[in-house]
Amino acid sequence: EEAQQNLSFGAADRWWEQTDLTKLILASNKLQSLSEDVQLLPALTMLDVHDNQLTSLPSALGQLENLQKLDVSHNKLRSLPEELLQLPRLRSLLVQHNELSQLPEGLGQLLSLEELDVSNNQLTAIPTSFALLVNLVRLNLACNQLKELPADLSAMKSLRQLDCTKNYLETVPPNLATMASLEQLYLRKNKLRSLPEFPSCKLLKELHAGENQIEILNAENLKQLSSLCVLELRDNKIKAVPEEITVLQKLERLDLANNDIILWAPPVCWHCPSALSLQILLSDLGFVSFLKKGTQELLKYLRSKIQDDGPGPNEEPPVTAMTLPSQSKVNIHAITTLKLLEYSDKQAAEIPDAVFDAVGANPVATVNFSKNQLREIPPRLVELKDSVCDVSLGFNKISSISSELCLLQKLTHLDLRNNVLTALPEEMEALKRLHTINLAFNRFKVFPSVLYHLPALETILLSNNQVGSIDPVQLKGMEKLGTLDLQNNDLLQVPPELGNCENLRSV
Repeated sequence: EEAQQNLSFGAADRWWEQTDLTKLILASNKLQSLSEDVQLLPALTMLDVHDNQLTSLPSALGQLENLQKLDVSHNKLRSLPEELLQLPRLRSLLVQHNELSQLPEGLGQLLSLEELDVSNNQLTAIPTSFALLVNLVRLNLACNQLKELPADLSAMKSLRQLDCTKNYLETVPPNLATMASLEQLYLRKNKLRSLPEFPSCKLLKELHAGENQIEILNAENLKQLSSLCVLELRDNKIKAVPEEITVLQKLERLDLANNDIILWAPPVCWHCPSALSLQILLSDLGFVSFLKKGTQELLKYLRSKIQDDGPGPNEEPPVTAMTLPSQSKVNIHAITTLKLLEYSDKQAAEIPDAVFDAVGANPVATVNFSKNQLREIPPRLVELKDSVCDVSLGFNKISSISSELCLLQKLTHLDLRNNVLTALPEEMEALKRLHTINLAFNRFKVFPSVLYHLPALETILLSNNQVGSIDPVQLKGMEKLGTLDLQNNDLLQVPPELGNCENLRSV
């Protein structure tokens, strides 16, 4: 308004003509081109045009000699102009998520560069001039089509983080071991057959080499990694873990999940300062979660792993003088001392009445009918409603939940994994004490809405289904929910509102 009323501005009032523009952010628009007039902003130190629709960059960028950060990521660039190499002060160059098939050969001329991200492009090779980037601290080459790394990368004496995830690397140049400053190395999702050697990487703290084809852990290679805190080798083909792994005195996390390990030489916790916090993943997330739940849950897990040396699925147990007719198929000792009613791994189509008859007046806390051929919830389960709090019906053929289950109002743990469930009844809302439910490996296409109304739920395991979406607003209302496992579903997006669920510890 003042400008409209008073057009006689003096030179001192026209501040916009006297102050040089230093930062220009044009991100997340629909720009298809950037004008050559950008050269009229010689004082720019930062130019951010990420998340647009640019197919090329103006050569005038080369005249912005004060530019320190250039972000052109998430566009449609197929090449970078040679003029970029004339930027003497450029410290950060972000070009990830474009359509680049090659980089300018002279990229090594950017001697001030400290951060370079060229991930998620179509690169098949890295220019040898990279060796000149002696000040580079972070280099991201992930999600390209690289079959090899140039040995000259070893000249990057300042490099602390190198990410080569998801390429086609079969080997890593031995020279890479001379990168004395390297702290984090990501080699996941490649085609490595052995763990690389790093004799000079004394500062290496994290080595991620999961989802490769590594078969052998070389003892000599392990000895050289004295500073390692994280060693991630999940989803490989490792058969044995050598004793030399105990020399990793600073190790805090060792992930060997989904390998072919048949020989585990070292003790589970070795004598090292960080042993108290050492986290070892040998089979799956489930095993570690049992360790966190305490002794009773761990004992139950270990019992479930014991091979049953008793009679086969179709054999009757031997009848002795001490065996009562109604007790021949059930362990009375387990009922009276452990409060456990077990009839698992029998491949039975239904639970015999004799099993329930054997309970008598004894209170049963845990029921395990897993690994059978059940097609429905055993109707007589309701007889245990006054005491049962843990029910396992996993690995059956149950297609729907009947009302009998909804009457078990003391229920705290419910395991229904590996069935053929597609929905849960609204009557389950009566299970006010339920705090853990395992619905993994079923056929849910939508997140069961009744779960939103169970106030005590702390853990929801819903992996390996076909769930397409979740309601973060209703999840926020679940104040005790700490663990939500939805891996291997059909989610199209992760709603950002999930960040409002502050009680979640594991997602």
